[in-house]
Amino acid sequence: MKMDVSAVEMIVRRVMEEVGTLDKSNEYGYGIFDDMEEAIEAAYIAQKNYMSCSISEREKYIKAIRDVILKKENLELISKLGAEETGMGKYEHKIIKNRLAATKTPGTEDLITEAMTGDNGITLVELSPYGVIGAITPTTNPSETIICNSIGMLSAGNSVVFGAHPRAKGVSVLTVKLINKALEEVGAPANLVTTVYEPSVKNSNILMNHEKVKMIVATGGPEIVKTVMSTGKKAIGAGAGNPPVVVDETADIEQAAIDIIDGCSFDNNLPCIAEKEVIAVEQIADYLIFNMKKSGAYEIKDNVVLKELEKLVLNENNGPNKDFVGKSAIYILEKLGINADSDIKAIIMETSKDHPFVQNELMMPILPIVRAANVDEAIDIAIEAEHGNRHTAIMHSKNVDKLTKMAKLIQTTIFVKNGPSYAGIGVGGEGYTTFTIAGPTGEGLTSAKFFARKRRCVLVDGFHIR
Repeated sequence: MKMDVSAVEMIVRRVMEEVGTLDKSNEYGYGIFDDMEEAIEAAYIAQKNYMSCSISEREKYIKAIRDVILKKENLELISKLGAEETGMGKYEHKIIKNRLAATKTPGTEDLITEAMTGDNGITLVELSPYGVIGAITPTTNPSETIICNSIGMLSAGNSVVFGAHPRAKGVSVLTVKLINKALEEVGAPANLVTTVYEPSVKNSNILMNHEKVKMIVATGGPEIVKTVMSTGKKAIGAGAGNPPVVVDETADIEQAAIDIIDGCSFDNNLPCIAEKEVIAVEQIADYLIFNMKKSGAYEIKDNVVLKELEKLVLNENNGPNKDFVGKSAIYILEKLGINADSDIKAIIMETSKDHPFVQNELMMPILPIVRAANVDEAIDIAIEAEHGNRHTAIMHSKNVDKLTKMAKLIQTTIFVKNGPSYAGIGVGGEGYTTFTIAGPTGEGLTSAKFFARKRRCVLVDGFHIR
């Protein structure tokens, strides 16, 4: 259930009082400003001061961010507030995501220096900050994106001004305050991370077009990505996905069913990496569905009920009805008048490949299943459903040739083989995490090195010892 505004403000106020930010002489404080111009100016001054800090000092500051988020009471609070304020996702899964952002986001170790030596001397290519970065954050992963981007952007030597989503105001403000208080306690320049108390489209436009903001990073839907790419600044756009899952006859079907339902239902399907549609080879489709139902899926077989579900969760353009984004399977079924068991995590149904549930990213634990005659046809359907977003795809198979074929043809930033989608961002899979996955602008899984620019330093006829 969505928490009312007064309850959200009460929680935020209590936490602000605890961190000492509500005295009348400094009503906002700790990176929170009433005016976007002020927030940008403060971050600009902070970054100038930050330039004199050593790499070891940066590392100390990044550790402070990780530590404050990982404090049990803070981790639980931002996770609870994120779920209740937005009315989306699951508290337990937001705990996992916030912890992941704090522990597996790369820091200064990501900034690798290149060196070239020869008869004419030595050339160093190093990664240096842009300055002030403007970061637009989504309602789906508000605190996670702020944590992840703060660590990566500060590691690269930048300051950051966040343009938070208005429906995630409370948790965004709280997360920025916690980060700034932790930074102050270890001696970092003030206001390395800033935002405004009242996020809005107007404030985001000021942020994106301000002359002192040298880079824009947007995590959200296609419209905001299109906007940042038209600003004329260096832009990173993390856009939408519609991840397909292919299951062929060689897969471990029982495990595939578990992984698909776990991935699809993670945080009620809010992550853009989550499984959005399944394309199953005809030979194993029935057995896969049987095992998906054993793993927590509720199957809709009645076409009348399916039509009612379509009316409920789709808008007039066959896109997602925002009232159901991030809601649980049980909640959606209740709205259909169906009382499901408490262990139900996802809703499945068989559809054609052209069904709007297949073609549109819903961000709900609703998982259409399309039958394919063979694995090659399944791969073709998956590529069509992914729409060239180059975001995420998943395949369950033991056929190396077919795994290779799909990986090459679909060209997604993340390609998960024989596991749940979230393995692609480091939950049960190897590698670092990020909540800014830039398909449209090509950076992929962003980290500190993507928030820095290459600079060449040349010493002529010296310092080579070969």
